[in-house]
Amino acid sequence: MRRKTFTPLKLEEEQMKYLNDSIVEFYATERGEEIGLIHSRQLVDLFIEELAPIIYNKALDDAMRFYKHVEENASSDYFSLYKEIS
Repeated sequence: MRRKTFTPLKLEEEQMKYLNDSIVEFYATERGEEIGLIHSRQLVDLFIEELAPIIYNKALDDAMRFYKHVEENASSDYFSLYKEIS
């Protein structure tokens, strides 16, 4: 078994209800299956456990790219302010 290092994501009750309802609706409309609250909750828990660290890391990567872009722009903006000395 692999070691879990990601702090479990805690959802608010409204968020959990929304996800459960969405999963139940998905199974009903897309698969023609009825699943109950326990099964949908298990899926939410699985998604949180498996997807949350991946999405979290992706968000960090996106933030790093954004800040590098900002830094590059700040650097070029800084040098554009230099005055020519004669």
